[in-house]
Amino acid sequence: MEQLLTRAQEVAFRFSLLVCGHPEDAEDVMQDALLKTYQHVQRIDHPDAFRTWLYTTVRNACLMKRRRRAGEPSHFVSLEHGRPGERTTAAVDVADHTRSVDQRLIDEWVDKRLREALDKLPPEYRMIVVMREIEGLSTREVAAVTGYSEANVKTRLHRARLMLRRHLKEL
Repeated sequence: MEQLLTRAQEVAFRFSLLVCGHPEDAEDVMQDALLKTYQHVQRIDHPDAFRTWLYTTVRNACLMKRRRRAGEPSHFVSLEHGRPGERTTAAVDVADHTRSVDQRLIDEWVDKRLREALDKLPPEYRMIVVMREIEGLSTREVAAVTGYSEANVKTRLHRARLMLRRHLKEL
C-alpha cells in the first residue's frame, strides 16, 4: 500500500499541477486524491482500472477546487516578494551543471512558452492534452476519465493541438 500511495502521489501531484496551474492547489488536490485512494482502494476490482480511477479522482478534485475558487480574486500578491521598493530576502537557486547554460536557457524558454499556451486553453481541452500528451494515457483511458466518447476525445485533442499551435505562434 505504501508503494502504491508513493507512486500515486507522484502522478497525482504532476497531473494536478498541470491541470490546476498553482502549486498550492496541486498539493491540496493531491492530498484529497491520496485520501480517497486510501479510503477506496479496496473497492477497485482490477489493477488495470486503478490508473484510470486515480486520474478521474484527481480530475474531479481539480474541478471541485476550481468551483471553490470561483469567487476569489484573479491573483494574489506574493508575501515573499514584498511591496515595491521594499528589500526582501530572495530564495537562492542552485545551478544545474549537467546541461550547458545555453541548453538550460532554451529549455526554460520553451517550458515557459508551453505553460503559457497551456494556460490559455479552456480547462476541458487542457485536461485532455495533459492526460494524453504529457501523462501518456491512451485515448480509451482519457475517455474513461473524462466521460467523453473516444471519438470526442480525439476531436477535442485535435482542436486543443490547433489552439496550442495558434497560442505558441502568438507567443
